[in-house]
Amino acid sequence: MTFAELLLIAIGLSMDAFAVSIGKGLSVQHLKPRHTLSVGLWFGGFQALMPLLGYAVASSFAGIVASFDHWIAFLLLAFIGAKMIREACSDDREECPTNDFTTRTMLLMAVATSIDAMAVGISFAFLGIDIASSAAIIGLTTCIFSMVGIRIGHHFGARYKSKAEVAGGIILILIGVKILAEHTLS
Repeated sequence: MTFAELLLIAIGLSMDAFAVSIGKGLSVQHLKPRHTLSVGLWFGGFQALMPLLGYAVASSFAGIVASFDHWIAFLLLAFIGAKMIREACSDDREECPTNDFTTRTMLLMAVATSIDAMAVGISFAFLGIDIASSAAIIGLTTCIFSMVGIRIGHHFGARYKSKAEVAGGIILILIGVKILAEHTLS
């Protein structure tokens, strides 16, 4: 996998955190640097941790499924991408909690926005991708997008929230299609 492909996956995964960060930005009357840093570290940290966990779990049985691992990667990425698009287009979306940066609130939001990254870590184990650098890139990308998201939310409102999630979903689906095409056509 090239760096550009990994970066696209990282951007796609960061869209949930980006959208939630925009929502957090809407709820903060006086945005302080500590709010921006908190959101970036929580979301980026969990987006880096979850692929590592998924990779560790999947590595134990990756050899068994080597002949159809590309299908697993495709299905996981397509499912995650479709879920992101469906949630972005849903009318009954949960709104982000109010101006709350407590450990409990941030932990729950960080876990909720990074579950998809665990599935990507599972895919990476099947594909034999270097997980340490991949997790670092995913975490850093999410940290940056989250920090930008809270500022956008604070300044511009919620008009980009759904669009970001749709874009992220499309990116993940396209990466899944590319992985499938590479393995089935070669």
